[in-house]
Amino acid sequence: MPFVVDNSVVVGWYFESQATPYTDKVLDLLANETVHVPALWVLEFSNVLRKALKAGKANTARIQEIIALVNALPISVDYTSENIGNNLALALQYGLTSYDAAYLGLAIRLQLPIAAKDGALKEAAGRAGVGIVNLQSS
Repeated sequence: MPFVVDNSVVVGWYFESQATPYTDKVLDLLANETVHVPALWVLEFSNVLRKALKAGKANTARIQEIIALVNALPISVDYTSENIGNNLALALQYGLTSYDAAYLGLAIRLQLPIAAKDGALKEAAGRAGVGIVNLQSS
């Protein structure tokens, strides 16, 4: 089943300090699934790469490798324009940042679970009825 994936999970695929057994298992699911991200993800992930480069955690060659690897994954970026009011309402209702609300909003719209490391986003996904990616059956 397809799902929405949060940036914190994707970062774990490329930076060991952010990797967990959960992020590894979610990556394994991509062998058979397409994942969805809001357009915001492009900026978030790009910023992670920028910060890693500036902090010396990755060199230019590694950043280019990561870009090629992530571009080869079955990640569908949803460029549907998000309604500001809807995003704010979700953020306030579930106690999320507006960024996390974008992931939740996409999951609600597509009726898909979310793969996330963030406790608040996972809790909100449960309360909103979309749930989190179940790794027990994988």
